[in-house]
Amino acid sequence: MSAEEFKRRLTAIMSADVEGYSRLMRDDEVATIQTITSYRRALTNLIQQYRGRVVDSPGDNILAEFVSVVDAVNCAVEMQRELAERNAELPEDRRMRFRIGLNLGDVVEEGERIYGDGVNIAARMESLPEGGGICISGTVYDAVESKIGVEYEYLGEQEVKNIDKPVRAYRVLSVPGAAAHRVIKAKKAVGKTWRKIVVAMAALLVMGAAAAAVWYFHVRPASPPPKVASEQTPALELPDKPSIAVLPFVNVGGDKEQEYFSDGMTDDLITDLSKVSGLFVIARNSVFTYKGKSVKVQQVAQELGVRYVLEGSVRRGGNKVRINAQLIDATSGHHLWAERYDGDMSNVFGLQDKITGEIVAALAVKLTSGEQEQVARKYTRNVAAYDAFLQGRAHYVRCTPDDYVEAVSYFEKAVDLDPNYGQAYAALALTYWESSLYLWTFRLGVSWPEARERAERYLQRAMKEPSPLAHQAASRMLIDLHLHEEAIFEAERALALDPNDASGYLAMAYALIYSSRPKEAVEFLEKAVRLDPHYTAFYLFVLGLAHFVMEEFDTAVPLFERALKRNPENYVPLLPLAAARAHLGREQEAAAAVEQLQKALPNIVTLQLVKRVPLWSYKDPADQDRLLKGLRKAGMPETPFDVLRKAR
Repeated sequence: MSAEEFKRRLTAIMSADVEGYSRLMRDDEVATIQTITSYRRALTNLIQQYRGRVVDSPGDNILAEFVSVVDAVNCAVEMQRELAERNAELPEDRRMRFRIGLNLGDVVEEGERIYGDGVNIAARMESLPEGGGICISGTVYDAVESKIGVEYEYLGEQEVKNIDKPVRAYRVLSVPGAAAHRVIKAKKAVGKTWRKIVVAMAALLVMGAAAAAVWYFHVRPASPPPKVASEQTPALELPDKPSIAVLPFVNVGGDKEQEYFSDGMTDDLITDLSKVSGLFVIARNSVFTYKGKSVKVQQVAQELGVRYVLEGSVRRGGNKVRINAQLIDATSGHHLWAERYDGDMSNVFGLQDKITGEIVAALAVKLTSGEQEQVARKYTRNVAAYDAFLQGRAHYVRCTPDDYVEAVSYFEKAVDLDPNYGQAYAALALTYWESSLYLWTFRLGVSWPEARERAERYLQRAMKEPSPLAHQAASRMLIDLHLHEEAIFEAERALALDPNDASGYLAMAYALIYSSRPKEAVEFLEKAVRLDPHYTAFYLFVLGLAHFVMEEFDTAVPLFERALKRNPENYVPLLPLAAARAHLGREQEAAAAVEQLQKALPNIVTLQLVKRVPLWSYKDPADQDRLLKGLRKAGMPETPFDVLRKAR
């Protein structure tokens, strides 16, 4: 066909695919084929109803075009609504979530097919949202902005392969199942519950240390990490897929000030590898228990239940960096490969990508196209911003007031250097939110309400470039606001982005417990413990809460006791411990736990306080009543909380 025979025209193009389709096929081919056949039939009907036509539908992809761009957007929204209803009837691990991209552009027509830049841009828009989301190009936005009753979020200019100029992109927010839609709901809820939060703040100001103790359990381990109690645990079986532990890279430059950089390199390699669903990757907390120690890889592999161990070193001098890495099969002691990487700091991301790629190749793990994009994706390409973020993270994990001040300064520097650095915004959100819970806000130079407001604002900004950390932060904040289903959804999104993140499973368990779904929470906790065998006391505390909600008090009591044994300075487990002992008829021991708590917080701990503070934000009032009833049996006084009355 000659060039003159090709027809060019302007059209509205839709590109859609299924998030995690390869995993669905791997887990159950027959069920996946049946589901997508049914879904494709329903979506095709909707496309036709909105005067569109399906151009092609290979595998999990759908390419369609519309006469009207307004019809195209309305159809996409209706498709997501239809899919959300259908997915609600399926188990969580079998739900099929589509990502949809729309563009208004020029195409080349050949028979029934269409080609060209217009199609390429639609495909790029499709790659931006999460499952259940819609992204549109600037040309679509300009055409429909004031014509459709939905909200939009600007995502900045996006690079498109073979397109000279970046393309503006927007996320459609008012879509059921879209993460950004949940964030908007959370923000509105904040306004409605602000008075309630301020009253709770007064209680927190009196209870200070107790609030800090609760949340201290859930932050990343300080440096050095807490020691694990010498409890006997059975040998861990190897997972049914390649399993790996990345030992902390050694800083061999001799400059202790560069320690944050070698730790950051380790963190980022763990993060990159965690995105590969075909790998089993041990969590940061567990591998950092070996930092600074001389251990054999066979010992590490046995204790963590993995086959492969990656170890290495980092030497940084000025703008130069040298990375040595070696991958070892611990079952045989054989080195699968060992390499040295020399380069400039300007290419540090390329070095990380190369190491990750060689590990994946050495373990013969195939990446799906979606995983290739996730692994290749960096939250910033600005080296100075990345360096500032690493320094901030090094302070954040120490969890002290002074370190939080330093962390905020570095995170703020990171977003100044790269205003689109979503990971840094998520870190700022967590730091401010946790500071409000620890009552450290005065050290940051802000009031308690202002710290909460900043956390919410930074979280919304982080959601423009969503990361697992952003979704975990959203989940935690939504629990405090009694938006439990939204909290679960955000934990789901965190796990979808990083299926090997133990903190993601822990966040999900925490949300499920406060949503009155403790049995499911235990399953997620088991997964978290397997990924993080050297787990902190917080795991025991959360597991104890799950059994407490299930009224399995005889199981909950030893879990709370073990949590206290591992970290006796954190006395908050004494609250549910006292209640659980009382429910078992062990009133004398329950009273002893209350007495121990009141020694730490004299004249403060009362039933009135437990009712008021947002530390026990259960969806079902019966769950809080169970705690209060047990504490009443244990002898906790009912004394009214005067500070709260004055706050009103």
